[in-house]
Amino acid sequence: MALLTFRQIEKSYGVVPVLKGIELAVEPGEVLALVGENGAGKSTLMRIAAGLAAPSAGTMLLDGAPAPTTLHEAERAGIVMVHQEFCLAPHLTVAENVFLGRELTRGLFTDRKAMEVKARALLAELGSAAPVRARLRDLPVSDWQMIELAKAFARQPKLILMDEPTAVLSATEAGNLFTRIRAFRKSGGSVIFTSHRLDEVKAIADRVAVLRDGQIVRVEKTSAISENEMAEAMVGRPLAEIYPPRRGAAPHKAFLSVAGLSAPGAVEDASLDIREGEVLGISGLVGSGRTELFEALLGLRPAKCRSFVLRGRERRLPAAREAWALKLAYLTEDRKGKGLLLAKPLDQNVALTRGAIAGAAWIDRRAERRDLEAAVGRYDIRAGRLDVTAGALSGGNQQKVLIAKTLGVEPDLVVFDEPTRGVDIGAKQQIYEIIAGLAAEGKAIVVISSEMQEIVGLSDRVLVMRRGRIAGELSGEAITENDIIRFAMGLEEASPQEEASH
Repeated sequence: MALLTFRQIEKSYGVVPVLKGIELAVEPGEVLALVGENGAGKSTLMRIAAGLAAPSAGTMLLDGAPAPTTLHEAERAGIVMVHQEFCLAPHLTVAENVFLGRELTRGLFTDRKAMEVKARALLAELGSAAPVRARLRDLPVSDWQMIELAKAFARQPKLILMDEPTAVLSATEAGNLFTRIRAFRKSGGSVIFTSHRLDEVKAIADRVAVLRDGQIVRVEKTSAISENEMAEAMVGRPLAEIYPPRRGAAPHKAFLSVAGLSAPGAVEDASLDIREGEVLGISGLVGSGRTELFEALLGLRPAKCRSFVLRGRERRLPAAREAWALKLAYLTEDRKGKGLLLAKPLDQNVALTRGAIAGAAWIDRRAERRDLEAAVGRYDIRAGRLDVTAGALSGGNQQKVLIAKTLGVEPDLVVFDEPTRGVDIGAKQQIYEIIAGLAAEGKAIVVISSEMQEIVGLSDRVLVMRRGRIAGELSGEAITENDIIRFAMGLEEASPQEEASH
């Protein structure tokens, strides 16, 4: 008997249908992956399973009986959801968060020692050494995700719903999570897993269900479907090579040259050139200083340098507002926390940067509307209506709004920090085309990414960071995952480029 069964599940918000007659079952001891473009209905289906949303029509069965319809009933029945957005309390300790809402007690009092011991063991099973007495707010986001996962396993579930659980994890942390999932599956537990990383789906799932426009369009054993076939089923058309074709090697003029850049506690003595018409990839392990280097370069954190030459002219290191005025743009990796005003309508988000740079004392709503209409067409922002808030859009469309906002000042240098984090394969391809198009126009482009395939597929040249320093440089055909890893890990062997120079 199936553990969880969806029968003709439908869900509409107002007149907009989100799920259309979903028929799907999850077996005991199975990892079922849900894949689909942003807006396909994956998260909505998971929320229904978790008791966070009620279907508009259809039924859901748990062990053959009517399934719980509220969050608390679902958790009592053994269904636990790991949300894409963290459900944690930053002011509490790690141990307190792991047992949030289900605190261990001794008599009338909270048993903090028992919670710390058990939290440490749960985190160890996930390969995490997060200090259980530390306040959550003092820890990196990757630790938050591991704590969210430990909280789910602490509830001793029979079914865990994981919505993009690896989005902020390193490859090593994701591998540790997969080891834990396999142990959970072996013990009879089941997982519904969503991810935009199709290689992860191949690595962990037993079956994959593809959603498109609110419908299940294909269900297969993972061994019987390739990543490319998944992607094509998601978008409903043959998918050409996802990365734009490489342009022929050509000399590039230095747009910005920096020497001896340092930021306290983050970057040390970094020197680099950023060239016109080139995509410069920045790689390295989490915590290597990738983001911090460019925050320092663009005035977003305290820094100093020996030399800063922009467009052939020596200048001082700019402050953030000066960098924007110099047409040096930074697309943040945190679109929800730092990039967009989620509660504001789209036109205000798209025009936000332009207005801030101009120092406008008044708002031209008609100009905002024109900017939005142009951005919707140029970047294929699928909003339904132009008056919706940014927070109402799917992740991929939010990212395209952020790109429109960032490019609104027509910058000459654009730093894309994790440009495709949390977006689907179709939106990724569109973003890659935008990046390649900007480089073809002669713009200087930097791409910071945790996905090495993305770095290899997009970059003309790559700088690899390690412990706050630039550890190596690769270019052209010498850009391979193997050599990026060697530099990132600090291995002593020379890269092919270095060997050729001796």
